[in-house]
Amino acid sequence: MKRYVAFLRGMNLGRRRIKNGELCACFADMGFSSVAAFLASGNVIFNTALDDPASVSARIESGLQQALRYDVPTFLRSADEVRAITRYQPFMTAQLERSKGKPQVALLVKQPTPAAERAVLELSTAADRLDIHGCELFWLPSGGLSESELDLKRIAAELGPMTIRTRNTLERLVAKYLS
Repeated sequence: MKRYVAFLRGMNLGRRRIKNGELCACFADMGFSSVAAFLASGNVIFNTALDDPASVSARIESGLQQALRYDVPTFLRSADEVRAITRYQPFMTAQLERSKGKPQVALLVKQPTPAAERAVLELSTAADRLDIHGCELFWLPSGGLSESELDLKRIAAELGPMTIRTRNTLERLVAKYLS
């Protein structure tokens, strides 16, 4: 059995509401085991015998579309990948200490091309520091996200769909379910 985390985009926003127990039941109905949900933002930890991550993502997206009647973009990571994300430290301690913002991690569908990576990293400023590592965009805003002038639409145009979690959320998820 392989352990995965599905990071679901757009959960519990607006009129879209689902309780963690209901979300876990959807995953169990799709044939996944040892299902747990972390927070109410669409972080689902589970086991599966399936070896192909693309097949796992497709099953989740199809199953959730049938159950919820709306598309739920899924950003799948293995347990090892999530642990590696939390170990990666793109920003210096001094930068973190000066920032009033919370470090963010944008999970991408695929690793960006070199041209897309360059285009996005050119948007990095002293107020919004950016780093790309693998299939993740690391972002250190200088303050609250709503205060940022970072052009997230342009970033999405370069990198494709993404879902964002705080680094703290990922660290807490790892500590609780993947350590």
